[in-house]
Amino acid sequence: MTTEKTTWHIELFSDGSADPNPGKGGYGVILRHNNYTKEFSEGFYCTTNNRMEQLGVIVGLEKLNAPSIVDVYTDSSYVVNSITKGWVYTWKARNWVKPDGKPVINADLWQRLLSLLEKHKVTFHWIKGHAGHPENERCDELARGARAKGKELHNDAGYVPETTTQTELFPTKPASGFVPNPNAKITKEGDLCRKCGTPVIKQTPKKRDPKSSFYYEYYFLCPTCKTLYFTESAKHFHK
Repeated sequence: MTTEKTTWHIELFSDGSADPNPGKGGYGVILRHNNYTKEFSEGFYCTTNNRMEQLGVIVGLEKLNAPSIVDVYTDSSYVVNSITKGWVYTWKARNWVKPDGKPVINADLWQRLLSLLEKHKVTFHWIKGHAGHPENERCDELARGARAKGKELHNDAGYVPETTTQTELFPTKPASGFVPNPNAKITKEGDLCRKCGTPVIKQTPKKRDPKSSFYYEYYFLCPTCKTLYFTESAKHFHK
């Protein structure tokens, strides 16, 4: 917690999502001071729900030019509980390694957030998502709009995909002498990435977005450049 004098009382509303998860993602943020409001959003071509929830809070805090008293409102139990229950501080004390010896997921963003909590006096509030809360609904709208921007999506450099099915039959290095082919068909594991030539791997989404009318049973991921490929044969509509 900062010891500097705080002169601003800020309300920060944030939401983030990915569809599928992992997949194209985005976050939306509203900053409010008295009657002044500012909105921010950004989209990424491969990320997760949790990373977008984290990043929304982080970006909102990073937009503040001076130490402030901040009330953060988010529907992410992952973010709120990790801070208020002290989990993140335990992870930091263990050098970002869990008791089972595995690395803490999204440690890059947790470290970034902790540095901001030292600058600002922040109180976290959990709110129920998709329950008519006006600022939460607006942030959700911003997040969904950001992830739909196509070529304007950015690379989430800190995202490390968890491979669910990667066969040893396929190498994970780009093919020698590969020439990018934007029209190449990606229909099965082992097909070459259109951008870099690395054989793609098959992935299964961990969650389905209940707001979407359809979902993908699986998709293909380039382990080198993180490009995602979706096929119509894997697309299903909710009944």
